[in-house]
Amino acid sequence: MKLLTFVKDGKQSLGVKTDKGIIDVAAALSVIEWDNIPINIMEVIEGGQTTVAKLEEYVNHLEVSSVISYVLDENEIEWGPCVTHPNKIICVGLNYSKHADETNAPYPEVPILFNKFNNTLTGHQRDIAVPKVTEKLDYEVELGVVIGKKAKDVPQENALDYVFGYCPVNDLSARDLQLKTPQWMLGKTCDNFSPMGPYLVTADEVGDPQSLNLKTIVNGEVRQNSNTSDMIFSVDRIVSYISMHMTLVPGDIILTGTPEGVILGYPEEKQIYLKPGDVVTVEVEKLGVLTNTFTQEKDSDTKII
Repeated sequence: MKLLTFVKDGKQSLGVKTDKGIIDVAAALSVIEWDNIPINIMEVIEGGQTTVAKLEEYVNHLEVSSVISYVLDENEIEWGPCVTHPNKIICVGLNYSKHADETNAPYPEVPILFNKFNNTLTGHQRDIAVPKVTEKLDYEVELGVVIGKKAKDVPQENALDYVFGYCPVNDLSARDLQLKTPQWMLGKTCDNFSPMGPYLVTADEVGDPQSLNLKTIVNGEVRQNSNTSDMIFSVDRIVSYISMHMTLVPGDIILTGTPEGVILGYPEEKQIYLKPGDVVTVEVEKLGVLTNTFTQEKDSDTKII
């Protein structure tokens, strides 16, 4: 199932993608009532497979046509982040061998972890202001992993059982801020630095997370083109490793690293960083295509949705 968040009357609402359009779940319930159907993405994630099955049954029961009021055209909706209120956003650094190679970094012996915050969340087709504090804004296509069950001390062989689903994420990085100190956080946590979506795709539709193509396109030019098979630490290894150190809960997001092709990996004379007017698209096989346009930051005008 492909789930999403869109903004309606200033509020984040649950949508389900179908072949004939986006189901506005709350609007559908006002027409055809059904018990125990969630109306936001966090309720679906927290409800797990039982809730997904109920929602799928309900959607299959609905009549779906472009002329029906609860069916929306996805080209006309205002997108939100596909996961809206994670308890934690945990990121893995240097997790693709060719990315480590391009940055002349040794392969890590254990996953390198850092964090982002909810202020970084935004959605598909949302404008992102380039912060005035950076001159070196970089893109990073990543496979986002969304936890679906409470996980603590999970063995690697069972770790994927705790994954609710997956989504594309652009882990935007201000390289000058990131490398100013040994701690990466500042360069990763400016407003809207984690656009994600358009969809959160349930794990059953994705299958093996280690065989997915990833790509980044900047102004029509392919910059990153790789596969999750190049990960140094696999998704199951990452989930298991993190769970040994902290409890993961439904809705937590893990960003699993980026492949080669980032601006930082270019020869210095070819490093042209993102600027207002640039359009960046990241895509992950089976999960969808996420596009954002970069704008000039205005004084006290940063909007987070």
